[in-house]
Amino acid sequence: MSVPLSHEHMQEAWIQLQCPDCTTEWEQRLSELPASGERFQCDHCDAYTPTAEFAKTTRDLEVLREMNGEE
Repeated sequence: MSVPLSHEHMQEAWIQLQCPDCTTEWEQRLSELPASGERFQCDHCDAYTPTAEFAKTTRDLEVLREMNGEE
């Protein structure tokens, strides 16, 4: 069961990311990320894939999708 996030908490929330190409890991604010299906670029190796592919864990992906109302 997922807990809905309020707009205020989404702006402050961070998720763990991992590049699918270079495997570099980092955290980033949800408010700085595009929707899960939109393209996102790794600052470390310039991989350019949908944001969903950078979510490190299933929970990180769920939070990203919740933020964009993609459930």
